Amino acid sequence: MIYRNLGNTGLKVSEVGWGAEHMEGKPYDLVEASVQKAIDGGVNIIDLFLPQPEVRTNLGRAIGNRRKDLIYQGHIGAIMKDGQYQRSRDVQDCDESIKDFLTRYNTDYIDIGMMHFIDSEEDYTASFDSPYIEYVQKLRKDGIIRYIGVSTHNTAMGIKMVKTGLIDVVMFSINPAFDLAPGVDLMDMFKGIKLEKLEVDPERVEFYNLCAAKGIGITVMKAFGAGRLLDAEKSSFGSALTVAQCISFALDRPAVSSVLVGTSTVEEIDHSLVYENTTQEERDYTKILQTGLPLLSGKCMYCNHCLPCPQKIDVAAVTKYLDIAKVSSSDTIRAHYEALSAHGSDCIECGSCENNCPFKINIIENMKEAAKTFGK
Repeated sequence: MIYRNLGNTGLKVSEVGWGAEHMEGKPYDLVEASVQKAIDGGVNIIDLFLPQPEVRTNLGRAIGNRRKDLIYQGHIGAIMKDGQYQRSRDVQDCDESIKDFLTRYNTDYIDIGMMHFIDSEEDYTASFDSPYIEYVQKLRKDGIIRYIGVSTHNTAMGIKMVKTGLIDVVMFSINPAFDLAPGVDLMDMFKGIKLEKLEVDPERVEFYNLCAAKGIGITVMKAFGAGRLLDAEKSSFGSALTVAQCISFALDRPAVSSVLVGTSTVEEIDHSLVYENTTQEERDYTKILQTGLPLLSGKCMYCNHCLPCPQKIDVAAVTKYLDIAKVSSSDTIRAHYEALSAHGSDCIECGSCENNCPFKINIIENMKEAAKTFGK
């Protein structure tokens, strides 16, 4: 396993990490086998987002005396209320959840305290202009958390939060479908013009470079797009990428320290750990991305070239959450969707987006399906 510096924290993290989200509802034997496989394979950073008591108890028991071998990412604001996962900035709610975390994981500190899921201006205000941020800073002062992190899927919010100077680590969604946009006008691909390369969205370039300049480490979620990029029929590129190609793509972004792979089986952990033994040729993602360019028609690239929308729907975000839900529905994806300021049900079917879309997506139908899938 190769270990990378996590920004300026002084921590060294395995470039292949583990996200334990899919351990929810799994039997203890599988949880234990997954934990041991990951640690024995050299993984030393684990994201522990889930607030459900059973999964926390199972993971804490499985980790046992190997706590010293792991760097915990624990989320401040992911709570259980009325028997369900919820997000909260209420200090009492957060404190109860953190105390429960420490008890169930049998630890007296959390390496990285993640300010949980800040994707909008409303989230930002509720987090940074409230007693919540004071609570987070007190946790650090008291040694309950060692470093302050934040999880976000929104590039603009990521940039804004890094600029506060309060953040040490960012957990961010990175994969080719989220990052890439052609380096020329998107319509040129339908005019017979050969595209030589794909370029990363400029705002994402700004974000990655800002993190690198300020010594902010990035840990990666959604590297496989909930498995979508590994499936030729569902991939935005018309071809399947491999696990190694997706991990390599994320690790190539500036400031990225670790790719936290979410798994449901021990075999999936094995597939991720194999990355360390792959060749540069096996990791090379450039050829398949370029080969896939002519096949992009009908596949959403989440580029939002379909905007503006008179209803202010973030079409890319709605479509992204719908696509992920088709592969792996969860309370987390539903919460992401519900946090949007406008939803599929707000679509008035004006057709403006479809006229603008360079990939000829049936956006109106997608909005209808999202409204049906998520109930709004």
